Amino acid sequence: MSLKDRITEDMKAAMRAKDAGRLSTIRMLLAACKQREVDERITLDDAAVVSIVDKLIKQRKDSVAAYAQAGRSDLVDKESAEIRVLEGYLPQRLSADEIAVQVAALVAELGASGPGDMGRVMAAAKAKLGGQAEMALVSAAVKQALGR
Repeated sequence: MSLKDRITEDMKAAMRAKDAGRLSTIRMLLAACKQREVDERITLDDAAVVSIVDKLIKQRKDSVAAYAQAGRSDLVDKESAEIRVLEGYLPQRLSADEIAVQVAALVAELGASGPGDMGRVMAAAKAKLGGQAEMALVSAAVKQALGR
C-alpha cells in the first residue's frame, strides 16, 4: 500500500470516528498532494508525499513559533496537533549521530574539503537523506564536517 493510499484510508477512518481535527489535517495533506499532482501533471510516489509532509510540518513549526511569540496558545495547540498527525506519515528519522556518519561518508565520497563544497555536499545529502532526516540537522552536520 502506498503512502498516499494509507493517508486516504486514514481519512476514511477519521470520518467514521468523527475526529474533526485529524480529518481536517489529513484533508489538508491530501489537498496539498493533489495540488502538486495537478500543477506538475505527475503522480506522486512515496518520496514526493514525504517531501510534502516535511514541508507542511516546517510550515506548522514556523506558525507555532509565531503564535507562541504572540501569546496565542489556542492556535499553538491547534498547529501542534496538526504536526503530531503529519509526523505519523514520516518514515523513521535518523539520529544526529547517524546523520553525522552519513554526511562524513558523503564528504569522503565527493572529496569535499572546505566551505566552498557546501552546496555540492548538501545536494548529494538531500538526494540521499531526503525524508530520512531533517535538513536543518543535515546542514549543521555538513558545516561541521567541512570545518565551517
